[in-house]
Amino acid sequence: MKPLIGITGRRLSAGLLDRMDSRYSGRHFDFFFSDYASRVAEAGGIPVHLPFEAGSAEAAERLDGLIVTGGQDVHPRQWGGDESVVAADADPRLSSMAHDVERDAYEVALIRAAIASGVPVLGVCRGHQMLNVALGGRLVADLPAGSVEHYSPNAAPTDGEADHVVTFAPGSLAEAVYGPSARVNSWHHQAVDVCGSGLVVSGRAADGVIESIEVPGRPVLGVQWHPEWQASGDPAFGWLTAAASGTPFLAKEIATHEHA
Repeated sequence: MKPLIGITGRRLSAGLLDRMDSRYSGRHFDFFFSDYASRVAEAGGIPVHLPFEAGSAEAAERLDGLIVTGGQDVHPRQWGGDESVVAADADPRLSSMAHDVERDAYEVALIRAAIASGVPVLGVCRGHQMLNVALGGRLVADLPAGSVEHYSPNAAPTDGEADHVVTFAPGSLAEAVYGPSARVNSWHHQAVDVCGSGLVVSGRAADGVIESIEVPGRPVLGVQWHPEWQASGDPAFGWLTAAASGTPFLAKEIATHEHA
C-alpha cells in the first residue's frame, strides 16, 4: 500500500486572488505549492494536504510520513529571538511572508507528534528551521553577507549556483541520501544556530552555514534548500516514501541527482 505523506501549508485571504468573486473575498483558502505533491506522487507516495486544523497528535498518527514546508520566518517568540522585528499590524492572511503564529503552532504540534510516533519527517527550508525550533533549538536571525549566496535571486526550479555545495557528515542519514556532497538551491536569510534536543548537524555549506540536521538513528531529516525545486531532482522524496513504507532506501534512487 502506498504511504500517506502529509504536507503542511499556509492560510491566506481569498481576496488576494485576482478575479475572486468579491462575495467570497473575505474567506480564507489553504495554500500549498503543488510541487511537493507532485514529487511525493512521483516517489510512490500519496500526498495529503494538511490544514491548520490537522495540527494534532491524532492526525500525525494517521500519517506514514510528514513534510514540513517552506515559507515565512518562524515567529521569534518560538525560539527566543528579537520580537521587535515582528510588524504589529502585519496580517499573515494578507501577506504570505508575515509571521504566522497559527502556522507555527500547528507545525510544532505535528513535528512533535510525528517524532514521538516514529513517523518519518522531512523539514524543508522554513520546515528545517521549524524542526529545530520544535525541539528547542535556536536560529540565526539574519545571515550576514558572506562567500556563499544564501538568498538567491534565481527563479525556481534551479539546482543553485556552483558555489552552493553542501558537504555531509560521514555516516549520517544525509550522506546516505545524498552522498558525500551535493549542489543545491538556496532561498533563505535565516538558519539553524543551536540544535534542538536530539538533533545533530549533518551538512554545511562552504561558509559553515548549517544546511542539514537530523536525529541519529531516527527517520528525521531537515534540509535548508528546496528539494521540490531542484531542477534535476532530489532524492529526499524517495528516501521519505521508502522510510514511510518501511522499505529500504536504495542507493540507485540518488543516481540522477547532481552531486558536486
